[in-house]
Amino acid sequence: MRLIKLLLLTTSLCLVSLGARAAEPVRLSLFSWPGYGFWFIAQEKNLAPDLDLEISVIEDPYESFSLMTSGGLDVTSSTAEYGPIAADKEVPIKMVTYTNPSYGTDKIVLAPGIESAQDLKGESVAVLVGGLTQIFMGIWLEQNGVGFDEVEYTNLIMDDAVGALVGGNVAAAEFWEPFGSHALDALPDATVAATSSEGDWIETALLGDAMYMSDAFLKERPEVAAKTLDAYFKAVAWWKEHPAEGNQIIAKHLGFPLADVEKVIGKDGKIHKGGIWVFDAAEAGRFMGVAPGELPLGLSNGQIGQHWETTTDWWLKFGLVDERHPMEAGVNLAPLKAITTD
Repeated sequence: MRLIKLLLLTTSLCLVSLGARAAEPVRLSLFSWPGYGFWFIAQEKNLAPDLDLEISVIEDPYESFSLMTSGGLDVTSSTAEYGPIAADKEVPIKMVTYTNPSYGTDKIVLAPGIESAQDLKGESVAVLVGGLTQIFMGIWLEQNGVGFDEVEYTNLIMDDAVGALVGGNVAAAEFWEPFGSHALDALPDATVAATSSEGDWIETALLGDAMYMSDAFLKERPEVAAKTLDAYFKAVAWWKEHPAEGNQIIAKHLGFPLADVEKVIGKDGKIHKGGIWVFDAAEAGRFMGVAPGELPLGLSNGQIGQHWETTTDWWLKFGLVDERHPMEAGVNLAPLKAITTD
């Protein structure tokens, strides 16, 4: 009897050990923004039981890219402009999908007393240097008769940008929600000069987010990479069915008020004007050109190609890249193809 019990205990311990090993660790990061919070839904609702999602909140996206390069991270969610930079600098990171276009969440806010782009000549403006906020500012300046290089770009994350605008240290800033609303609440006389719901901003989908994976992760664990991408889109699908509970989960993990989460992703799981349009897997597949079908709001199948060229154009102007590279140098579509094709 004792031998039987010992054998049963040993078998049980082995099964536990095998179960523990079955959960593949995936180290991923995001910065404090509701548009990336679907990872917390995947984790909390156990939507990928064979993955151990180790989520870190890192406010500086370039810190995340550095950690990916050194082997400290596998995946990050960030804004959708880094691919051409990674390709040019031979950084071993690839974009694997675009995840959402901005539909009003991004805005350029002018400090009190600044009435036009002309007033910004020689002034400091707050952006994330090397991010889409800098491109947004540069395009808006040129559309309004000011050279993109006639201002000084101050590199600040969103919280610090709010403080800089309120404190009078910058004359304008680019924000995404909820930080733009926070700045306007603190500065009632500030004005909104442009938002991403106007003109062709939504049709170009220039302002938006993406997911990146390290080359090592993609090459050494391709099946896990596909499962990780699938976990994200399963979380999006779950949120679309349970937006109220999903928003609560995101708010809890980010430490955001629920109202701030709702400003970005809405309350009903649908396209949110004034915030973002959260892509499901099929929509991402169409935008990236790996699945058939068209998209609403003027977006086209395979539009990532034009996005790549536009961001490259601006990084050449800003001097952040030395030459133009083909999209394949900074984008890996294998994980998305694996989850969107039968």
